[in-house]
Amino acid sequence: MSVFRRMRDITVATFNEHLEQSQDPVQLIDQFLYNTRQEIAEAEKLHQQYAVHTRQMKQQLDHALSMQAKREEQALLALKADEEHVAKLALQEKMLYAEKEEQYRELWEQSRESLRELEQQLDTLKTEYQTVHSKRQYYAARVQTLRLQQQMNERAGTYGGRNVPRMFNRLEDRVADMEAETLSLRDLRRGEEHARDAQSGGSLLEQEWARLKSKLNNSGKE
Repeated sequence: MSVFRRMRDITVATFNEHLEQSQDPVQLIDQFLYNTRQEIAEAEKLHQQYAVHTRQMKQQLDHALSMQAKREEQALLALKADEEHVAKLALQEKMLYAEKEEQYRELWEQSRESLRELEQQLDTLKTEYQTVHSKRQYYAARVQTLRLQQQMNERAGTYGGRNVPRMFNRLEDRVADMEAETLSLRDLRRGEEHARDAQSGGSLLEQEWARLKSKLNNSGKE
């Protein structure tokens, strides 16, 4: 397992640990997405560097192969010209380039293998990011639903269970009391008015009675 993969395992394990302790999972998901974007950017940068390095190693390998062929041809030409010393020098250089070929081939194969591994890890990172990102909205909706449900549960005692019928019964009793008080006051006032009218009527009657008797007496005297 590569160092890169071990670091990813640690990151995911840390995320899971924080998720169990977090009060805001969506915020933690956003942080995970942010960290993953940073890792993708770093991995892409490293991939570019590895790609350049791999091409350089391939160029060195190709150069070593080309020089071997060239020195081989020069050695043959020198040998045909009976220039053994030049031919041997050309062969010595060919052997040096053969050694370089072996060295650069090993470096190129190592770099190429690392580049392939890094590409796989980069693809994994991008897949992880897309997977989490696609789920974020869904989990955000679930968390919002949960929060609204919690608020409703907290307000359940306020919105319901307040014994509305009893409340209206007490209101009915209070209104009935007020109506009774009003009727009592009205009846009392009417009684007082009747008494005053009676008193006033009796006084007028006595006046009329006195006037009538006076008139009768006056007519007798005539």
